Amino acid sequence: MDVAKLFSVALGAILIENFVLARFLGLCPFLGASKKVGSVLGMGLPVMFFMVVVSAIAWVVNAYVLAPLGVAYLRTVVFVLLIASLVQLTGVLMKKAAPSLFERFGAYLPLVTTNCAVLGVALLVTDAGHFPTFLDAVFYSLVAAVGFILALFLLSGLCERLQFADCPPSFEGVPIVLVAAALLAMVFMGFSGLGI
Repeated sequence: MDVAKLFSVALGAILIENFVLARFLGLCPFLGASKKVGSVLGMGLPVMFFMVVVSAIAWVVNAYVLAPLGVAYLRTVVFVLLIASLVQLTGVLMKKAAPSLFERFGAYLPLVTTNCAVLGVALLVTDAGHFPTFLDAVFYSLVAAVGFILALFLLSGLCERLQFADCPPSFEGVPIVLVAAALLAMVFMGFSGLGI
């Protein structure tokens, strides 16, 4: 891909088609990790790792196994099994090889298994030849994960400010977080007018 194409793919994945704020995938960790900016990397980095690794493996499995055998309709089932087994294997390896890393990120691993953004990016990179090469698919999944982390940072920053806001009692807690997330999604809808 040339630089202009890379830039348009990155801009599209981060701002225009953000997995959380435009596609509404991965809302559970988006809302769950939004209490403090410090917890964003704890959730965002494992999701980024799994988005890239799962998408890379999914692209290979689809291109060299599922599509040639004519069973591409099994992609969702195969990718769910791939995600679950990869998360479990990573957890076991982290616990053995890097206990301190497992202590820091281990609590977020089960959330990655149920994060539909990871499955969504795997399905998207294997769908209808949008990403004809392996590197295209890996690059897209990487910038989609950056968009996911950006959305986490923005909402957690808003939530930290909202703790000091004077809002009606009926809006305290989860309702004001949902309102902030909705307003943030509306802001990101403004990027959809970019002609890329």
